[in-house]
Amino acid sequence: MGGVAVDVGADGVKAPDGGWGWAVLAGCFVITGFSYAFPKAVSVFFKELILEFGVGYSDTAWISSILLAMLYGTGPLCSMLVNCFGCRPVMMVGGLFASLGMILASFSTSIIHVYLTVGVITGLGLALNFQPSLIMLNRYFSKKRPLANGLSAAGSPVALCCLSPLGQVLQYQYGWRGGFLILGGILLNCCVCGALMKPLVAPKNNPPKDMEQDKDEEIEGAGKKKKPKAKLLDFSVFKDRGFVIYTVAASIMVLGLFVPPVFVVSYAKELGNEDTKSALLLTILGFIDIFARPTCGVIAGLNWVRPRCVYFFSFALIFNGITDLVGSQAKDYTSLVVFCIFFGISYGMVGALQFEVLMAIVGTEKFSSAIGLVLLMEAIAVLVGPPGAGRLLDATKNYMYVFLLAGSEVVLSSVVLATCNFFFIRKKSPAPADKLENVTVTDDDDAKTEVSSKAAKVNDEEEKGPREEQEKETVREEKDGLKEEDEERDKEKVEEVRPEMETVDSQEVETLLKEPQQNGDMAAGAET
Repeated sequence: MGGVAVDVGADGVKAPDGGWGWAVLAGCFVITGFSYAFPKAVSVFFKELILEFGVGYSDTAWISSILLAMLYGTGPLCSMLVNCFGCRPVMMVGGLFASLGMILASFSTSIIHVYLTVGVITGLGLALNFQPSLIMLNRYFSKKRPLANGLSAAGSPVALCCLSPLGQVLQYQYGWRGGFLILGGILLNCCVCGALMKPLVAPKNNPPKDMEQDKDEEIEGAGKKKKPKAKLLDFSVFKDRGFVIYTVAASIMVLGLFVPPVFVVSYAKELGNEDTKSALLLTILGFIDIFARPTCGVIAGLNWVRPRCVYFFSFALIFNGITDLVGSQAKDYTSLVVFCIFFGISYGMVGALQFEVLMAIVGTEKFSSAIGLVLLMEAIAVLVGPPGAGRLLDATKNYMYVFLLAGSEVVLSSVVLATCNFFFIRKKSPAPADKLENVTVTDDDDAKTEVSSKAAKVNDEEEKGPREEQEKETVREEKDGLKEEDEERDKEKVEEVRPEMETVDSQEVETLLKEPQQNGDMAAGAET
Protein backbone atom coordinates (compact mmCIF):
# COMPACT_ATOMS: atom_id res chain seq x y z
CA MET A 1 0.00 0.00 0.00
CA GLY A 2 2.98 2.28 -0.24
CA GLY A 3 3.22 2.49 3.52
CA VAL A 4 1.04 4.36 5.95
CA ALA A 5 1.68 8.07 5.89
CA VAL A 6 2.09 10.15 9.02
CA ASP A 7 -1.16 11.89 9.85
CA VAL A 8 -0.01 15.41 10.50
CA GLY A 9 -1.77 18.36 8.92
CA ALA A 10 -0.28 21.02 6.72
CA ASP A 11 0.60 23.13 9.78
CA GLY A 12 2.10 20.19 11.67
CA VAL A 13 -0.92 19.86 13.98
CA LYS A 14 -1.69 16.38 15.21
CA ALA A 15 -5.25 15.09 14.74
CA PRO A 16 -7.21 15.47 18.02
CA ASP A 17 -9.35 12.34 17.41
CA GLY A 18 -12.35 13.89 19.13
CA GLY A 19 -13.46 17.18 20.62
CA TRP A 20 -14.66 19.46 17.86
CA GLY A 21 -13.96 16.61 15.45
CA TRP A 22 -17.36 15.12 16.29
CA ALA A 23 -19.03 18.31 15.04
CA VAL A 24 -16.93 18.05 11.87
CA LEU A 25 -18.09 14.43 11.55
CA ALA A 26 -21.74 15.51 11.82
CA GLY A 27 -21.23 18.07 9.05
CA CYS A 28 -19.47 15.50 6.88
CA PHE A 29 -22.36 13.08 7.46
CA VAL A 30 -24.87 15.62 6.09
CA ILE A 31 -22.66 16.67 3.17
CA THR A 32 -22.03 13.06 2.12
CA GLY A 33 -25.77 12.41 2.22
CA PHE A 34 -26.57 15.39 0.00
CA SER A 35 -23.75 14.64 -2.45
CA TYR A 36 -24.59 11.00 -3.13
CA ALA A 37 -28.35 10.95 -2.56
CA PHE A 38 -29.36 14.17 -4.29
CA PRO A 39 -28.72 12.98 -7.88
CA LYS A 40 -31.00 9.99 -7.18
CA ALA A 41 -33.63 12.04 -5.33
CA VAL A 42 -34.00 14.43 -8.27
CA SER A 43 -35.17 11.50 -10.41
CA VAL A 44 -38.50 11.65 -8.55
CA PHE A 45 -39.38 14.77 -10.59
CA PHE A 46 -38.52 13.28 -13.99
CA LYS A 47 -42.11 12.43 -14.94
CA GLU A 48 -43.23 16.00 -14.29
CA LEU A 49 -40.31 17.37 -16.32
CA ILE A 50 -41.15 15.05 -19.23
CA LEU A 51 -44.72 16.35 -19.30
CA GLU A 52 -43.63 19.99 -18.84
CA PHE A 53 -41.01 20.17 -21.57
CA GLY A 54 -42.14 17.36 -23.90
CA VAL A 55 -38.88 15.40 -23.74
CA GLY A 56 -38.04 11.71 -23.29
CA TYR A 57 -36.78 9.82 -20.27
CA SER A 58 -33.26 9.64 -21.70
CA ASP A 59 -33.19 13.47 -21.89
CA THR A 60 -34.17 13.90 -18.25
CA ALA A 61 -31.67 11.21 -17.19
CA TRP A 62 -28.90 13.58 -18.26
CA ILE A 63 -29.70 15.72 -15.20
CA SER A 64 -28.41 13.05 -12.82
CA SER A 65 -25.50 12.25 -15.13
CA ILE A 66 -24.38 15.90 -15.23
CA LEU A 67 -24.72 16.11 -11.44
CA LEU A 68 -22.46 13.10 -10.95
CA ALA A 69 -20.03 14.33 -13.59
CA MET A 70 -19.67 17.66 -11.81
CA LEU A 71 -19.33 15.93 -8.44
CA TYR A 72 -16.45 13.76 -9.68
CA GLY A 73 -14.98 15.73 -12.57
CA THR A 74 -14.35 18.99 -10.67
CA GLY A 75 -12.05 17.21 -8.20
CA PRO A 76 -8.83 18.98 -9.30
CA LEU A 77 -10.60 22.36 -9.21
CA CYS A 78 -11.79 21.70 -5.65
CA SER A 79 -8.27 20.64 -4.66
CA MET A 80 -6.76 23.87 -5.97
CA LEU A 81 -9.39 26.01 -4.22
CA VAL A 82 -8.88 24.18 -0.92
CA ASN A 83 -5.10 24.51 -1.12
CA CYS A 84 -5.48 28.20 -1.91
CA PHE A 85 -8.31 29.37 0.36
CA GLY A 86 -8.93 26.57 2.87
CA CYS A 87 -11.86 24.22 3.44
CA ARG A 88 -14.34 26.46 5.28
CA PRO A 89 -14.59 29.31 2.70
CA VAL A 90 -14.84 26.84 -0.18
CA MET A 91 -17.68 24.95 1.53
CA MET A 92 -19.59 28.14 2.34
CA VAL A 93 -19.45 29.25 -1.30
CA GLY A 94 -20.35 25.73 -2.41
CA GLY A 95 -23.45 25.72 -0.22
CA LEU A 96 -24.60 28.96 -1.85
CA PHE A 97 -24.03 27.52 -5.34
CA ALA A 98 -25.94 24.32 -4.51
CA SER A 99 -28.93 26.27 -3.21
CA LEU A 100 -28.82 28.86 -6.00
CA GLY A 101 -28.91 26.17 -8.69
CA MET A 102 -32.12 24.60 -7.38
CA ILE A 103 -33.80 27.99 -6.87
CA LEU A 104 -32.97 29.08 -10.43
CA ALA A 105 -34.16 25.71 -11.74
CA SER A 106 -37.65 26.38 -10.37
CA PHE A 107 -37.92 29.20 -12.98
CA SER A 108 -36.64 27.11 -15.92
CA THR A 109 -38.45 27.27 -19.25
CA SER A 110 -36.60 24.46 -21.07
CA ILE A 111 -34.73 21.28 -20.25
CA ILE A 112 -31.46 23.03 -21.16
CA HIS A 113 -32.04 25.47 -18.31
CA VAL A 114 -32.44 22.51 -15.95
CA TYR A 115 -29.17 21.05 -17.22
CA LEU A 116 -27.34 24.30 -16.48
CA THR A 117 -28.94 25.04 -13.12
CA VAL A 118 -29.44 21.64 -11.46
CA GLY A 119 -26.69 19.79 -13.30
CA VAL A 120 -23.89 22.36 -13.49
CA ILE A 121 -24.50 24.92 -10.71
CA THR A 122 -25.91 22.60 -8.05
CA GLY A 123 -23.45 19.87 -9.05
CA LEU A 124 -20.54 22.27 -8.64
CA GLY A 125 -21.88 23.41 -5.28
CA LEU A 126 -22.12 19.84 -3.98
CA ALA A 127 -18.61 19.09 -5.25
CA LEU A 128 -17.25 22.14 -3.40
CA ASN A 129 -18.76 20.72 -0.21
CA PHE A 130 -18.06 17.02 -0.57
CA GLN A 131 -14.30 17.03 -1.12
CA PRO A 132 -13.36 19.63 1.56
CA SER A 133 -15.53 17.82 4.13
CA LEU A 134 -13.50 14.63 3.60
CA ILE A 135 -10.26 16.61 3.88
CA MET A 136 -11.34 18.11 7.22
CA LEU A 137 -12.44 14.71 8.49
CA ASN A 138 -8.99 13.34 7.69
CA ARG A 139 -7.33 16.21 9.58
CA TYR A 140 -9.44 15.79 12.72
CA PHE A 141 -9.20 12.00 13.02
CA SER A 142 -6.22 9.66 12.95
CA LYS A 143 -6.62 6.68 15.31
CA LYS A 144 -10.43 6.78 15.04
CA ARG A 145 -10.44 7.64 11.34
CA PRO A 146 -11.83 4.29 10.08
CA LEU A 147 -14.83 4.67 12.39
CA ALA A 148 -15.25 8.32 11.39
CA ASN A 149 -15.19 7.41 7.69
CA GLY A 150 -17.75 4.67 8.25
CA LEU A 151 -20.11 6.98 10.12
CA SER A 152 -19.81 9.79 7.57
CA ALA A 153 -20.35 7.37 4.67
CA ALA A 154 -23.60 6.24 6.32
CA GLY A 155 -25.00 9.66 5.44
CA SER A 156 -25.53 8.50 1.86
CA PRO A 157 -28.12 5.74 2.50
CA VAL A 158 -29.77 7.72 5.32
CA ALA A 159 -30.24 10.76 3.08
CA LEU A 160 -31.48 8.58 0.23
CA CYS A 161 -34.16 7.06 2.48
CA CYS A 162 -35.24 10.57 3.53
CA LEU A 163 -34.91 12.65 0.35
CA SER A 164 -36.73 10.28 -2.01
CA PRO A 165 -40.00 10.19 0.02
CA LEU A 166 -39.65 13.93 0.70
CA GLY A 167 -39.35 14.60 -3.04
CA GLN A 168 -42.51 12.64 -3.72
CA VAL A 169 -44.42 14.60 -1.08
CA LEU A 170 -43.15 17.93 -2.41
CA GLN A 171 -44.05 16.99 -5.97
CA TYR A 172 -47.57 16.00 -4.92
CA GLN A 173 -48.13 19.14 -2.80
CA TYR A 174 -46.29 21.90 -4.69
CA GLY A 175 -45.36 20.51 -8.12
CA TRP A 176 -41.84 20.26 -9.46
CA ARG A 177 -41.21 24.02 -9.34
CA GLY A 178 -42.22 24.34 -5.70
CA GLY A 179 -40.31 21.15 -4.88
CA PHE A 180 -37.12 22.53 -6.47
CA LEU A 181 -37.52 25.79 -4.56
CA ILE A 182 -37.91 24.02 -1.19
CA LEU A 183 -35.00 21.68 -1.92
CA GLY A 184 -32.89 24.74 -2.69
CA GLY A 185 -33.66 26.07 0.76
CA ILE A 186 -32.75 22.71 2.32
CA LEU A 187 -29.39 22.77 0.54
CA LEU A 188 -28.52 25.98 2.41
CA ASN A 189 -27.70 23.65 5.30
CA CYS A 190 -24.47 22.99 3.42
CA CYS A 191 -23.36 26.45 4.54
CA VAL A 192 -24.08 25.48 8.15
CA CYS A 193 -21.99 22.35 7.72
CA GLY A 194 -19.23 24.44 6.18
CA ALA A 195 -19.23 26.73 9.19
CA LEU A 196 -18.51 23.70 11.40
CA MET A 197 -15.22 23.04 9.59
CA LYS A 198 -13.03 24.99 12.00
CA PRO A 199 -9.36 24.82 10.92
CA LEU A 200 -6.90 23.23 13.31
CA VAL A 201 -4.50 25.63 15.04
CA ALA A 202 -1.28 24.63 16.75
CA PRO A 203 -1.33 25.19 20.55
CA LYS A 204 0.64 28.19 21.78
CA ASN A 205 3.41 26.73 23.93
CA ASN A 206 6.11 29.01 25.31
CA PRO A 207 9.39 27.21 24.55
CA PRO A 208 12.29 27.42 27.05
CA LYS A 209 14.92 30.11 26.57
CA ASP A 210 17.52 27.56 25.54
CA MET A 211 15.22 26.32 22.79
CA GLU A 212 14.60 29.90 21.63
CA GLN A 213 18.34 30.57 21.49
CA ASP A 214 18.91 27.39 19.51
CA LYS A 215 16.17 28.38 17.10
CA ASP A 216 17.69 31.84 16.65
CA GLU A 217 21.09 30.32 15.98
CA GLU A 218 19.60 27.94 13.45
CA ILE A 219 17.82 30.77 11.70
CA GLU A 220 21.01 32.83 11.53
CA GLY A 221 23.08 29.87 10.37
CA ALA A 222 20.60 28.85 7.72
CA GLY A 223 20.19 32.39 6.46
CA LYS A 224 16.50 32.51 7.33
CA LYS A 225 15.24 29.89 4.90
CA LYS A 226 11.77 30.66 3.61
CA LYS A 227 9.04 28.03 3.67
CA PRO A 228 8.09 26.77 0.20
CA LYS A 229 4.73 27.87 -1.05
CA ALA A 230 1.99 25.26 -1.05
CA LYS A 231 1.20 23.83 -4.49
CA LEU A 232 -2.29 24.35 -5.86
CA LEU A 233 -2.29 20.77 -7.15
CA ASP A 234 0.41 18.36 -6.07
CA PHE A 235 1.13 15.93 -8.91
CA SER A 236 3.94 14.31 -6.93
CA VAL A 237 1.39 11.80 -5.60
CA PHE A 238 1.81 9.94 -8.88
CA LYS A 239 5.34 9.05 -7.75
CA ASP A 240 3.77 6.85 -5.07
CA ARG A 241 3.15 3.39 -6.49
CA GLY A 242 0.40 2.77 -3.96
CA PHE A 243 -1.54 5.82 -5.19
CA VAL A 244 -1.18 4.81 -8.86
CA ILE A 245 -2.40 1.28 -8.10
CA TYR A 246 -5.34 2.62 -6.11
CA THR A 247 -6.32 5.06 -8.88
CA VAL A 248 -6.31 2.36 -11.56
CA ALA A 249 -8.25 -0.08 -9.37
CA ALA A 250 -10.80 2.58 -8.36
CA SER A 251 -11.41 3.55 -11.98
CA ILE A 252 -12.11 -0.07 -12.91
CA MET A 253 -14.32 -0.45 -9.83
CA VAL A 254 -16.55 2.51 -10.70
CA LEU A 255 -17.31 0.99 -14.12
CA GLY A 256 -19.47 -1.69 -12.48
CA LEU A 257 -20.12 -0.58 -8.89
CA PHE A 258 -23.12 1.67 -9.60
CA VAL A 259 -24.73 -0.52 -12.27
CA PRO A 260 -26.77 -2.96 -10.06
CA PRO A 261 -28.62 -0.25 -8.07
CA VAL A 262 -29.61 1.41 -11.35
CA PHE A 263 -30.96 -1.76 -13.00
CA VAL A 264 -32.23 -3.89 -10.09
CA VAL A 265 -35.71 -2.29 -10.09
CA SER A 266 -36.09 -2.79 -13.84
CA TYR A 267 -34.79 -6.33 -13.41
CA ALA A 268 -37.56 -7.04 -10.88
CA LYS A 269 -40.17 -5.57 -13.20
CA GLU A 270 -38.86 -7.72 -16.05
CA LEU A 271 -39.55 -10.78 -13.88
CA GLY A 272 -43.22 -9.71 -13.59
CA ASN A 273 -43.29 -7.95 -10.20
CA GLU A 274 -45.34 -4.84 -9.37
CA ASP A 275 -43.80 -1.36 -9.39
CA THR A 276 -44.12 -0.78 -5.64
CA LYS A 277 -42.81 -4.26 -4.88
CA SER A 278 -39.87 -3.70 -7.21
CA ALA A 279 -39.06 -0.30 -5.70
CA LEU A 280 -38.96 -1.94 -2.25
CA LEU A 281 -35.70 -3.61 -3.27
CA LEU A 282 -33.86 -0.29 -3.16
CA THR A 283 -35.29 0.36 0.31
CA ILE A 284 -33.95 -3.00 1.51
CA LEU A 285 -30.58 -2.28 -0.05
CA GLY A 286 -30.38 1.16 1.56
CA PHE A 287 -31.48 -0.09 4.98
CA ILE A 288 -28.72 -2.74 5.02
CA ASP A 289 -26.24 -0.17 3.76
CA ILE A 290 -26.95 2.15 6.73
CA PHE A 291 -25.68 -0.42 9.24
CA ALA A 292 -22.96 -1.95 7.06
CA ARG A 293 -20.88 1.22 6.75
CA PRO A 294 -20.36 2.04 10.47
CA THR A 295 -19.82 -1.64 11.27
CA CYS A 296 -17.16 -1.89 8.59
CA GLY A 297 -15.54 1.26 9.98
CA VAL A 298 -15.28 -0.35 13.42
CA ILE A 299 -13.72 -3.51 11.94
CA ALA A 300 -11.25 -1.48 9.85
CA GLY A 301 -10.10 0.32 13.01
CA LEU A 302 -8.95 -2.88 14.74
CA ASN A 303 -5.21 -3.05 15.38
CA TRP A 304 -4.64 -6.16 13.27
CA VAL A 305 -6.88 -5.01 10.41
CA ARG A 306 -5.88 -1.37 9.93
CA PRO A 307 -2.31 -2.01 8.70
CA ARG A 308 -3.86 -4.33 6.09
CA CYS A 309 -6.82 -2.11 5.17
CA VAL A 310 -5.90 -2.24 1.47
CA TYR A 311 -6.45 -6.01 1.48
CA PHE A 312 -9.63 -5.57 3.50
CA PHE A 313 -10.81 -3.19 0.78
CA SER A 314 -9.89 -5.79 -1.84
CA PHE A 315 -12.00 -8.33 0.02
CA ALA A 316 -14.96 -5.91 0.03
CA LEU A 317 -14.60 -5.45 -3.73
CA ILE A 318 -14.42 -9.15 -4.52
CA PHE A 319 -17.38 -9.73 -2.19
CA ASN A 320 -19.37 -7.13 -4.12
CA GLY A 321 -18.34 -8.54 -7.50
CA ILE A 322 -19.20 -12.13 -6.60
CA THR A 323 -22.58 -10.90 -5.32
CA ASP A 324 -23.26 -9.39 -8.76
CA LEU A 325 -22.20 -12.59 -10.52
CA VAL A 326 -24.47 -14.74 -8.35
CA GLY A 327 -27.32 -12.21 -8.56
CA SER A 328 -27.28 -12.43 -12.34
CA GLN A 329 -28.84 -15.89 -11.99
CA ALA A 330 -31.87 -14.61 -10.01
CA LYS A 331 -35.16 -15.92 -11.38
CA ASP A 332 -37.72 -14.71 -8.82
CA TYR A 333 -38.40 -11.92 -6.32
CA THR A 334 -37.06 -13.84 -3.30
CA SER A 335 -33.67 -14.35 -4.91
CA LEU A 336 -33.53 -10.61 -5.73
CA VAL A 337 -34.24 -9.78 -2.06
CA VAL A 338 -31.34 -12.02 -1.01
CA PHE A 339 -29.18 -10.35 -3.65
CA CYS A 340 -30.04 -6.87 -2.31
CA ILE A 341 -29.18 -7.92 1.26
CA PHE A 342 -25.70 -9.15 0.32
CA PHE A 343 -25.19 -6.31 -2.13
CA GLY A 344 -26.09 -3.80 0.61
CA ILE A 345 -23.47 -5.32 2.91
CA SER A 346 -20.71 -5.36 0.31
CA TYR A 347 -21.68 -1.95 -1.10
CA GLY A 348 -21.55 -0.47 2.40
CA MET A 349 -18.11 -1.99 2.97
CA VAL A 350 -16.80 -0.44 -0.23
CA GLY A 351 -18.31 2.94 0.63
CA ALA A 352 -16.78 2.94 4.11
CA LEU A 353 -13.29 1.90 2.97
CA GLN A 354 -12.64 3.63 -0.34
CA PHE A 355 -11.53 6.98 1.12
CA GLU A 356 -10.01 5.43 4.25
CA VAL A 357 -7.58 3.48 2.06
CA LEU A 358 -6.70 6.61 0.06
CA MET A 359 -6.06 8.56 3.27
CA ALA A 360 -3.79 5.80 4.54
CA ILE A 361 -1.79 5.76 1.31
CA VAL A 362 -1.09 9.48 0.77
CA GLY A 363 -1.48 10.95 4.28
CA THR A 364 -3.10 14.19 5.36
CA GLU A 365 -0.76 16.63 3.65
CA LYS A 366 -1.29 15.33 0.11
CA PHE A 367 -4.86 14.09 0.50
CA SER A 368 -6.43 17.31 -0.80
CA SER A 369 -4.65 16.90 -4.13
CA ALA A 370 -4.91 13.11 -4.26
CA ILE A 371 -8.70 12.97 -3.85
CA GLY A 372 -9.21 15.54 -6.59
CA LEU A 373 -7.14 13.55 -9.07
CA VAL A 374 -8.83 10.27 -8.10
CA LEU A 375 -12.32 11.74 -8.49
CA LEU A 376 -11.37 13.07 -11.93
CA MET A 377 -10.38 9.57 -13.06
CA GLU A 378 -13.56 8.12 -11.56
CA ALA A 379 -15.67 10.75 -13.35
CA ILE A 380 -14.63 9.30 -16.70
CA ALA A 381 -15.57 5.80 -15.54
CA VAL A 382 -18.93 7.01 -14.16
CA LEU A 383 -19.85 8.46 -17.54
CA VAL A 384 -18.84 5.23 -19.31
CA GLY A 385 -20.09 2.51 -16.92
CA PRO A 386 -23.91 2.82 -16.69
CA PRO A 387 -24.39 3.94 -20.33
CA GLY A 388 -22.22 1.01 -21.47
CA ALA A 389 -24.33 -1.39 -19.42
CA GLY A 390 -27.44 0.15 -20.99
CA ARG A 391 -26.12 -0.47 -24.48
CA LEU A 392 -25.35 -4.06 -23.56
CA LEU A 393 -28.94 -4.42 -22.33
CA ASP A 394 -30.31 -2.98 -25.57
CA ALA A 395 -28.21 -5.45 -27.57
CA THR A 396 -28.93 -8.60 -25.55
CA LYS A 397 -32.35 -7.83 -23.99
CA ASN A 398 -31.18 -9.81 -20.96
CA TYR A 399 -30.31 -8.37 -17.51
CA MET A 400 -28.13 -11.37 -16.72
CA TYR A 401 -25.34 -10.10 -18.98
CA VAL A 402 -25.51 -6.63 -17.40
CA PHE A 403 -24.95 -8.06 -13.92
CA LEU A 404 -22.23 -10.39 -15.18
CA LEU A 405 -20.39 -7.45 -16.76
CA ALA A 406 -20.67 -5.34 -13.60
CA GLY A 407 -19.50 -8.17 -11.36
CA SER A 408 -16.55 -8.97 -13.63
CA GLU A 409 -15.37 -5.34 -13.57
CA VAL A 410 -15.53 -5.11 -9.77
CA VAL A 411 -13.74 -8.45 -9.32
CA LEU A 412 -11.05 -7.28 -11.77
CA SER A 413 -10.50 -4.12 -9.71
CA SER A 414 -10.08 -6.25 -6.59
CA VAL A 415 -7.51 -8.49 -8.26
CA VAL A 416 -5.55 -5.48 -9.56
CA LEU A 417 -5.51 -3.80 -6.15
CA ALA A 418 -4.50 -6.88 -4.14
CA THR A 419 -1.95 -8.44 -6.49
CA CYS A 420 -0.20 -5.19 -7.41
CA ASN A 421 0.15 -4.18 -3.76
CA PHE A 422 1.47 -7.62 -2.88
CA PHE A 423 4.07 -7.82 -5.64
CA PHE A 424 5.06 -4.21 -6.35
CA ILE A 425 4.84 -2.43 -3.00
CA ARG A 426 7.80 -2.98 -0.74
CA LYS A 427 7.37 -2.92 3.00
CA LYS A 428 8.80 0.28 4.35
CA SER A 429 11.12 0.37 7.32
CA PRO A 430 9.73 1.83 10.54
CA ALA A 431 9.07 5.52 10.26
CA PRO A 432 11.62 7.95 11.79
CA ALA A 433 9.03 8.66 14.44
CA ASP A 434 10.76 6.11 16.67
CA LYS A 435 13.68 8.44 17.36
CA LEU A 436 14.40 9.87 20.80
CA GLU A 437 12.73 12.95 22.13
CA ASN A 438 12.70 14.89 25.42
CA VAL A 439 16.28 14.16 26.51
CA THR A 440 17.23 15.38 30.03
CA VAL A 441 20.81 15.03 31.32
CA THR A 442 21.89 15.81 34.92
CA ASP A 443 25.59 15.68 35.92
CA ASP A 444 26.26 15.10 39.68
CA ASP A 445 29.60 14.78 41.50
CA ASP A 446 29.68 11.11 40.61
CA ALA A 447 28.87 11.96 36.95
CA LYS A 448 25.56 10.11 37.06
CA THR A 449 23.41 10.61 33.98
CA GLU A 450 19.73 9.86 33.54
CA VAL A 451 18.31 9.76 30.03
CA SER A 452 14.55 9.42 29.50
CA SER A 453 13.29 8.95 25.98
CA LYS A 454 10.06 8.05 24.30
CA ALA A 455 8.94 7.31 20.75
CA ALA A 456 7.54 10.39 19.01
CA LYS A 457 7.15 11.95 15.60
CA VAL A 458 10.27 13.88 14.67
CA ASN A 459 9.93 17.29 13.02
CA ASP A 460 12.80 19.31 11.57
CA GLU A 461 13.19 21.29 14.78
CA GLU A 462 13.36 18.18 16.97
CA GLU A 463 16.37 16.72 15.17
CA LYS A 464 18.65 18.59 17.57
CA GLY A 465 17.73 16.25 20.41
CA PRO A 466 19.75 13.22 19.24
CA ARG A 467 22.74 15.45 18.40
CA GLU A 468 22.78 17.06 21.84
CA GLU A 469 22.48 13.65 23.43
CA GLN A 470 25.47 12.34 21.47
CA GLU A 471 27.58 15.36 22.43
CA LYS A 472 26.74 14.93 26.09
CA GLU A 473 27.49 11.22 25.93
CA THR A 474 30.92 11.93 24.42
CA VAL A 475 31.66 14.47 27.20
CA ARG A 476 30.58 11.94 29.80
CA GLU A 477 32.79 9.26 28.21
CA GLU A 478 35.78 11.65 28.28
CA LYS A 479 35.20 12.31 32.00
CA ASP A 480 35.01 8.60 32.72
CA GLY A 481 38.20 8.05 30.74
CA LEU A 482 40.06 10.74 32.73
CA LYS A 483 38.93 9.15 35.99
CA GLU A 484 40.15 5.75 34.87
CA GLU A 485 43.56 7.23 33.97
CA ASP A 486 43.85 8.89 37.42
CA GLU A 487 43.02 5.62 39.15
CA GLU A 488 45.64 3.79 37.10
CA ARG A 489 48.28 6.39 38.04
CA ASP A 490 47.46 6.00 41.77
CA LYS A 491 47.83 2.25 41.49
CA GLU A 492 51.25 2.63 39.87
CA LYS A 493 52.43 4.93 42.69
CA VAL A 494 51.32 2.44 45.33
CA GLU A 495 53.14 -0.37 43.57
CA GLU A 496 56.32 1.74 43.47
CA VAL A 497 56.18 2.44 47.22
CA ARG A 498 55.69 -1.20 48.24
CA PRO A 499 59.12 -2.50 47.08
CA GLU A 500 60.91 0.29 48.95
CA MET A 501 59.12 -0.65 52.19
CA GLU A 502 60.10 -4.29 51.73
CA THR A 503 63.89 -3.37 51.72
CA VAL A 504 63.87 -1.56 55.08
CA ASP A 505 66.64 -2.66 57.58
CA SER A 506 65.99 -3.99 61.07
CA GLN A 507 67.62 -0.92 62.66
CA GLU A 508 65.21 1.36 60.87
CA VAL A 509 62.35 -0.76 62.17
CA GLU A 510 63.48 -0.27 65.76
CA THR A 511 63.73 3.49 65.31
CA LEU A 512 60.27 3.55 63.84
CA LEU A 513 58.88 1.67 66.84
CA LYS A 514 60.46 4.17 69.24
CA GLU A 515 59.03 7.23 67.44
CA PRO A 516 55.37 6.65 68.54
CA GLN A 517 56.40 6.67 72.19
CA GLN A 518 58.26 9.96 71.81
CA ASN A 519 55.37 11.44 69.99
CA GLY A 520 53.04 10.31 72.78
CA ASP A 521 55.19 12.00 75.48
CA MET A 522 55.23 15.21 73.48
CA ALA A 523 51.46 15.12 73.11
CA ALA A 524 50.97 14.59 76.85
CA GLY A 525 53.26 17.53 77.64
CA ALA A 526 51.31 19.72 75.33
CA GLU A 527 48.06 18.84 77.03
CA THR A 528 49.36 19.79 80.49
